[in-house]
Amino acid sequence: MSCGSNSSQKKSDFTIKTNAKKGNIPNNETLKLSLENKKNHTIDSVFYTLESNRIKDSYVLKNVKLGKQTIEATVYFNGEKQVTASAITILNSDTPKVYTYKIINEYPHDITAYTQGIEFFGDTLYESTGQYKESKLRKLDYKTGKILKNMNLADEYFGEGLTILNNKVYQLTWQEDTGFVYDVNTFEKLSSFKYGNSKQGWGLCNNDKIIYKSDGTEKIWLLDPETLIEQEFIQVYTNKGKIIGINEMEWIDGKIYANRYQKNGVAIINPKNGAVIGVIDFTPLKKKVKQHESLDVLNGIAYNPKTKSIFVTGKRWDKLFEVEIIEK
Repeated sequence: MSCGSNSSQKKSDFTIKTNAKKGNIPNNETLKLSLENKKNHTIDSVFYTLESNRIKDSYVLKNVKLGKQTIEATVYFNGEKQVTASAITILNSDTPKVYTYKIINEYPHDITAYTQGIEFFGDTLYESTGQYKESKLRKLDYKTGKILKNMNLADEYFGEGLTILNNKVYQLTWQEDTGFVYDVNTFEKLSSFKYGNSKQGWGLCNNDKIIYKSDGTEKIWLLDPETLIEQEFIQVYTNKGKIIGINEMEWIDGKIYANRYQKNGVAIINPKNGAVIGVIDFTPLKKKVKQHESLDVLNGIAYNPKTKSIFVTGKRWDKLFEVEIIEK
């Protein structure tokens, strides 16, 4: 990338050199930058930016978002200016902690529900289900599995995740580039919204101020709860690389707990930088539900503020599990 004094682009005379190994660098290291100047221009000044923030040629990465980032160098020389760029990938420095679980209770769950998202509002469980011509928004008595309120989506919509904020339910659809906002009590549709830069709708959660949205990639988008505009995103990374398929999410004690599509685990994510700080292995749970032809993957995680415990289920599972998370 380069720009000069005229409108036509040309290859930059400069190249950014970093101490990133094969383009990767952990976030507990100091990023060191230098400029290769093959034509031996007399440089008047140079400044670097990372995430659009100006940085020095020696920069501690501790508070930087993980994932693919672009470094730019703006170079002034001989009355000219050129901009050159280099990509790096910032990894988490720590290996994720591994957790297991203990089942506290088991409750009945609708075996026909293709669960996309669950969330508590008070002591009442709300659920969004998927599949064309099957998608629903529901209010449940989680202890009995009784459906207290049900609304079917139009046949052309494939329901995805949901979250509840300020007495409103926010529900995504998959490939229809549309989310819906409902009254939490009546299910009256209040408005709808488009996604923006994210291509699909997968999961939602919130921290009372920001709505977080997954789209099936490694990205989690931060939405303004009033305008529902995607303001920025984090990228979910471990010490080895990106984690894709981020699906249903729940905000628990300042962290994002996320299902990964077609996986039996839940990732615990730092919402500030996207680091996976823990992984919960729920593999044995699938064997504890009724085995049938349409049985599908683990999906659905919710925190009950009344019981201070976590609930998980899956697509077409006949049980909802209340669990305690234990570090291995």
